[in-house]
Amino acid sequence: MGSFIQLSASDGTQIPAYVAQPETPAKAAVVVIQEIFGVNAHIREVADAYAKEGYLAIAPAMFHRAQANVELGYTDADMGAGMALKTAVESLPAPGAMQDIQAAIDHAHKACGGKVGIVGYCWGGLLTWRAACMLQGLSAAAPYYGGGVTTAAETARQARVPVMAHFAEEDKWIPMDSVEAFKAAHPQVQVFTYAAHHGFNCNHRGAWQAEAAALAKQRTLDFFKTNLA
Repeated sequence: MGSFIQLSASDGTQIPAYVAQPETPAKAAVVVIQEIFGVNAHIREVADAYAKEGYLAIAPAMFHRAQANVELGYTDADMGAGMALKTAVESLPAPGAMQDIQAAIDHAHKACGGKVGIVGYCWGGLLTWRAACMLQGLSAAAPYYGGGVTTAAETARQARVPVMAHFAEEDKWIPMDSVEAFKAAHPQVQVFTYAAHHGFNCNHRGAWQAEAAALAKQRTLDFFKTNLA
């Protein structure tokens, strides 16, 4: 359904992004932020699914500043490679890869003429939270099990747009007490938890939990319908 385009970030860097177009004129746009595995088959499928719901969907290649054409699977080796690339991108001088997300938001606005939301998974969930707090042009944000979102440094940020956050109750990376602390610090954020493990939305990995994924997706669609209209 989709194809790759080149985005131009504020520093002039060209960043690839996967774009999925709806069959009818887009009612709004959704920026999709990858896990630590690149814009792989799963992330492209997520973008395609949002396009089927009537949104223009765009998934920027968030590892491009560290390594081009990253597309990993979900083995232990892939996990190690993805973590190393995440560390490399997180170590970039500010604004780092956040300007690549801004470029995706700006492109989405021009391409569809409507409001723009953002959704992200794992590391992408963290970047989605940061985008909601730091970037311009968004109208809603939905981070999924964002590693680091519930740390003190990230909890101290304040979202500029409505946020719906999804967490897994059996997530070994994100303790539930930290989720409760985040929820208390941000009463305006809709926080949902699921009887599932980290990565429950991804049907390409063993952590996939179909019922939790479907419920979170429907909640996110309803959230976007309200805030991107």
